[in-house]
Amino acid sequence: MAAKIHESKIGKDRGASSQTGTFETKTGAGGEWHQIAGDQDAVLTSQQGVAIADDQNSLRAGERGPTLLDDFHLREKLFHFDHERIPERVVHARGFGVHGNFVLNDSLEDFTTARILTEVGETTPMFVRFSTVAGNKGSFDLARDVRGFAVKFYTKEGNWDIVGNNIPVFFIQDAIKFPDLVHAAKQEPDRGFPQAQTAHDNFWDFITLTPESMHMIMWTMSDRAIPRSFRFMEGFGVHSFRLIDKDGKGTFVKFHFKPRQGLQSVLWNEAVKINGADPDFHRRDLWDAIDLGSPPQWDLGVQIFGEDFADQFEFDVLDPTKIIPEEQVPVRIIGTFTLDGHVDNFFAETEQVAFCTQNVVPGIGFSNDPLLQGRNFSYLDTQLKRLGSPNFTHIPINAPRGCPVHNFQQDGHMAMRNPKGRVNYEPNSWANGDNNPRQSPETGYRHFAAGEAGPKIQIRSPSFADHYSQARQFFISQTPIEQKHIGDALVFELSKCERIDIRQRMVAHLRNIDEILATVVAGGLGLPELPDPAPAALTPRTDLPASDALSILKNGPDSFRGRKLGVLVSDGAPAVLVQTLIDRVEKLGAVYEIIAPRIGGALLDNGNMVEGKQKIDGGPSVLYDAVALILSPDGAAELAEDKTAKDFVNDAYAHCKFIAYVDDALPLIDRAGIREEDMDEGLVRLERPDDVDPFLTLCGQLRVWEREFRIDLDAAGFLAAQKEGKAAQ
Repeated sequence: MAAKIHESKIGKDRGASSQTGTFETKTGAGGEWHQIAGDQDAVLTSQQGVAIADDQNSLRAGERGPTLLDDFHLREKLFHFDHERIPERVVHARGFGVHGNFVLNDSLEDFTTARILTEVGETTPMFVRFSTVAGNKGSFDLARDVRGFAVKFYTKEGNWDIVGNNIPVFFIQDAIKFPDLVHAAKQEPDRGFPQAQTAHDNFWDFITLTPESMHMIMWTMSDRAIPRSFRFMEGFGVHSFRLIDKDGKGTFVKFHFKPRQGLQSVLWNEAVKINGADPDFHRRDLWDAIDLGSPPQWDLGVQIFGEDFADQFEFDVLDPTKIIPEEQVPVRIIGTFTLDGHVDNFFAETEQVAFCTQNVVPGIGFSNDPLLQGRNFSYLDTQLKRLGSPNFTHIPINAPRGCPVHNFQQDGHMAMRNPKGRVNYEPNSWANGDNNPRQSPETGYRHFAAGEAGPKIQIRSPSFADHYSQARQFFISQTPIEQKHIGDALVFELSKCERIDIRQRMVAHLRNIDEILATVVAGGLGLPELPDPAPAALTPRTDLPASDALSILKNGPDSFRGRKLGVLVSDGAPAVLVQTLIDRVEKLGAVYEIIAPRIGGALLDNGNMVEGKQKIDGGPSVLYDAVALILSPDGAAELAEDKTAKDFVNDAYAHCKFIAYVDDALPLIDRAGIREEDMDEGLVRLERPDDVDPFLTLCGQLRVWEREFRIDLDAAGFLAAQKEGKAAQ
């Protein structure tokens, strides 16, 4: 393997027993970094004591060929990792599952024989499990994290799983690095914290020594990692798969889940406060939406492309750290799924459901993506450990529903079914019947007949070596406020790293992505000067155009439908405005909650009691997408002396939300620290019922983002760096 050498000086660790290490580092053909043991260093070995030559690449047939089972190190490493936790999942431990149905409306019969993708109008039952990745089962919902978006279709030809995420790329290119990634992201092993967060030295040490992760880092530092709701998340199958037609011809495909509710996220400060107010925020939101008769829907879309496109595309379609921009291959919408069914029992279904990337049906196959190949091995092994038996498919949530199951597999822990009768093998000469099945060349699964050739080698394909160009493309595709949030997130996360050299290494990577971003982060971290750019295996491209599909704000909702309004009321508040807000919100398909000084509610000026859902102490404004302050003079005076009421208003303003108010609420607004000169278009005066509809129309924009540039301390540094950068260009 041709490699160039540079030194990586690892800064001093905070642990008293740790020492600074200097390792010779080689850059592989795919741009990955290999730290090499020196004469006096410990040598990495297998569990059997065999020295390991390459811990970055799995064994494959040729540079871009399939992963081989000969690789005992890969199998041992994944096998041990899969069995590290009992009984909780190692990753995606905190999850929430719901039932639904998928309906196909556009056949792909020209590309595949899979009935679920060819039989228009057919309804297929399904189960979806949303999850965070890093946190334990008891962690909170609003962690800055990737969200799992795993889908199980119970098709007529067997179960098909798309084990996806809300981000279309991944941190690593080869499954052999998955244990290292998760170990680095999880709690540091000597102290057992931090929980459900990556703002610590171990994670960023690993990331800054893994250049292939830079694209994913841009996504996880963006607002995609703190979604407002499961309902407002996009989903992706991540990998390139294959569709296989009746003649055995294969076509590449990527799967997308597009929320009909539009995309939406929250601010980091808001997420932190939501976790304190309601750590089950995402779970409760989805449960309530289904209960209220507003089940969320997603369109299933596909990007379909052939070998010709793959050959001329700027990057390798087998690289899981890359996307195919929708401007180059548009997403074709082929069907819709609706999630409208609660589980009967959380443990029996949400906890025991088992997803495996290897679960495909005839007409759908795999590519040679090395991460996908490793997942196909690892997920099955994980379920065996977690659920305690190879019979986990006998558990109802995992059992096929649309087709019979006939085979000769028997016994094992918790076997719910065994072959009936005398015969449990084939071939045999016993009587035909359901209890004596045989293979079916006509309807059975056929693998894509890929022609593979090449030596058995541990090497990363040079076509995987560009680690910065798409990271830059993602960043420039964001709106200015989204770019600011990425910078804010990087500064926050890296500020929690005690080692200065880790912070410097990350800024060095950022210089290969965007110089303005690197300058903002370096300034936020107080670095005296910018470090040199990190060595890049390939010169980053600057000619990739922005893609609107990558921005949340460019793909938001077209109305306030499906969102929640918090209405703060007091005794003596104008009943006509309260009732008009309730009526209009319900008509719009949104929801509301009444917040009052006392849990019973408030006695309005017409003598009627409006029932309160929340007491002001338990209903902070972070739980709502917009708020309204409908108060009497006495009520406003009372709440103006209450710290939580002032926080309610101040947080709504700081989080750039729309705020409706009556004139009598102005004393509370003033005491919350919002001066007359701070009043912007996001504060909407309600004088009469006719003012309600324009307010709710404005709420469809969700936030007044220009406000953040005026009131946030970091905004000035961001705008100054942006101005300087543009001037330099």
